[in-house]
Amino acid sequence: MSQPVPPPGNPFADGAAPTPYAPAPAPAPARDSLGLGLAAGVAATVVGALAYGGVMRALAEEDGSYTQIGVLALALGALVGFALGKVGGRNPILPIVGVPLALLGVFAGQLFGFALMASWWAGLDGMPIGVTELLTSEFSVLFEGWKAELGFMDVLFFAIAGYEGFAITKKVAG
Repeated sequence: MSQPVPPPGNPFADGAAPTPYAPAPAPAPARDSLGLGLAAGVAATVVGALAYGGVMRALAEEDGSYTQIGVLALALGALVGFALGKVGGRNPILPIVGVPLALLGVFAGQLFGFALMASWWAGLDGMPIGVTELLTSEFSVLFEGWKAELGFMDVLFFAIAGYEGFAITKKVAG
């Protein structure tokens, strides 16, 4: 079959406008899901606390002492804020929720790290005690040990995590 031959001259002379590009897609709907954002924030808090405690334990095994690293609190707060903002969107409640979630994550991470370290140290002394036991039936002893080690730098780490939980949520939701 032969192709039709276009007529000679300007194809747009009769007023037809050229359309070289496809029309732009509709903008994505604004994210504003409080429930999904909260779920993602809680999940990030749990994951961050587990990672925080695991890194504390790994550092204790490396040098045999209790070590606290501020970048862990910064990372945990950023993780919580990113999850809240990315999944929850622009809901104005989420940045506020990011503060206590990040603080809870650092607190839980420190307690989990202490439990891991105490279990490891007790095993070295021939008195094995499980992490689960420390976090349940021996929680008051674990908590008292945590309070005894609490210092200015820990409070600073909490403040950093809370700030990151708020600021990153606002920035990512932007």
